[in-house]
Amino acid sequence: MTTIAGICWCAELGQRARVVNAAIRLAMQLFVVSCFWRGFYQASGGTQSMAATQTVSYAVLAVLVTQTGGIDRMFSRDSMVQHLQRGTILYWLVRPIPPRRYYALRAIGDRAYGLAWGTIGYIACRYTGVIAAPVSASTAVIAFGSFALGCVTLYYLNQILDLICFWTMMNTNALNIYQFVMSLMSGAIAPLWLFPKWFREVNELLPFQNVLNTPLSVYVGRTSASAAVPLIGVQLLWIVILMTLTRLMWRRAESSTAIEGG
Repeated sequence: MTTIAGICWCAELGQRARVVNAAIRLAMQLFVVSCFWRGFYQASGGTQSMAATQTVSYAVLAVLVTQTGGIDRMFSRDSMVQHLQRGTILYWLVRPIPPRRYYALRAIGDRAYGLAWGTIGYIACRYTGVIAAPVSASTAVIAFGSFALGCVTLYYLNQILDLICFWTMMNTNALNIYQFVMSLMSGAIAPLWLFPKWFREVNELLPFQNVLNTPLSVYVGRTSASAAVPLIGVQLLWIVILMTLTRLMWRRAESSTAIEGG
């Protein structure tokens, strides 16, 4: 795992222009999101209200959590769909390490890189007061645990999208739809408590809010520690469901792989 993650980090950090671009892009995103939500509540005369503090902290944290996705595999021509199109996916299947485990180790390296950026951004935002502190130490622990489960949920959702390529050879359209749905229903665009009740009720039947809305709502105090317990149970349930589904998809993919080119 150390080798795989190290290669990913070296490849990314070796391109200084990409590192500088990532830093500038993250700083601008945080600035714009913070200004937007502060301006929104200022216009309504409630900049000092609890709702304003929670929403601004939530929105800025959402940017940081989104940043933890890690390395852009499409840019480095190392995404699964690109390997399938070139035929190099064959090397995944003949390695001593199972492809499912290799995929997991690679994802851990990506996530670690993204977490490094997210941590730097979080420290900077806490220092400048853009993000409020958690309500209590216990709330912070619960929020962090829920965030970890959200990362696992996102890992399996992304994996399902990648595995679709074994049967379609291209997932561009699915990726576009998935990114929009994920941003909307996870709460990345706006906190879910601002949406209509019917939307929230439908969303509760899906796994997307477990990725971002659940942990961030706990952190900002919108969801109490006691109310977070059943939500964490829902996160665990979805992880089991998605893990089972991805294992079945891997088995089918390995037994019936057609490769373009290569």
